[in-house]
Amino acid sequence: MNTVAIILNPHAGNKKLLNQIEEIETELKETFTNVKIYQTKQEGDGAKYVEKLASSVDLIIGAGGDGTIFELVNALAPLQVRPAFAILPGGTCNDFSRTIGINQEPRFAAKQIKEKKIKQIDIGTFNHQYFLNFWGIGLISKVSEQMDNNSKKLGKMSYYIQASKLIFQNEVFHLKIESDHCTYDDDAVMVVIGNGSYLGGMQSFFPQANIQDGLLDVLIIKQASMQNFWTWFQSQVKDDYPDKNNDEIVYFRTKSLKIEAQPIQKIDCDGELIAETPTSISILPQHMTMVVGDV
Repeated sequence: MNTVAIILNPHAGNKKLLNQIEEIETELKETFTNVKIYQTKQEGDGAKYVEKLASSVDLIIGAGGDGTIFELVNALAPLQVRPAFAILPGGTCNDFSRTIGINQEPRFAAKQIKEKKIKQIDIGTFNHQYFLNFWGIGLISKVSEQMDNNSKKLGKMSYYIQASKLIFQNEVFHLKIESDHCTYDDDAVMVVIGNGSYLGGMQSFFPQANIQDGLLDVLIIKQASMQNFWTWFQSQVKDDYPDKNNDEIVYFRTKSLKIEAQPIQKIDCDGELIAETPTSISILPQHMTMVVGDV
């Protein structure tokens, strides 16, 4: 692993990464023979760089926030031959980088990347799209829809502020789920399907998620009550799975599932609103080689 391409979103984190990139480049060159930086100018540039560089580099480093990482992963995942992938976190929440133990200070993250500690990790897929962290409909997609650049300046707590504003609106939809492990046909206000363990910068829905077990964690919340919101919040404090004895919460794990909803629901995939129900979702076991940190 000697040839490295850094694909940098220069606007990420109020240009925090851009301001440190020369120092990071110097750090990486102590270990890697060839390090080059490619700056994006607009959405889609990152994917184009991946397509151009994937066959000629050993490692692609995504330098940016969750949106940047989502774009790069969706360009990498369908390739037959994929270089290793690493993350230099530079956004609001940097959720999947937290799951794989990457330091949230970019300069220290670069030191971790130099250690070349790699794992083969699972990723989720649906409708020819891919996700590292989570897939969701209902309340979670409405929170994402109402987030804007001003609220993101509040940092990770902005997600919870938006959720608290919406929690009592109780917009119920009818949900049908079919899988080998669970069949559900009833009302709900939210579905979250996780691969990673962080959301909004906090270890919330699935604190014990395993990115190498070939399974998706599925959580259905039937009613948007403060009690259920509190159960969600407490799960990250107790480092445990959601309470299976709560009648308003359904939790299971599976390799794949089919989802329908009435009315049709917008899908939030790693923070990106990119599709609508119905759909089928599955896990691709150990599909991607990633540089990890302290996990």
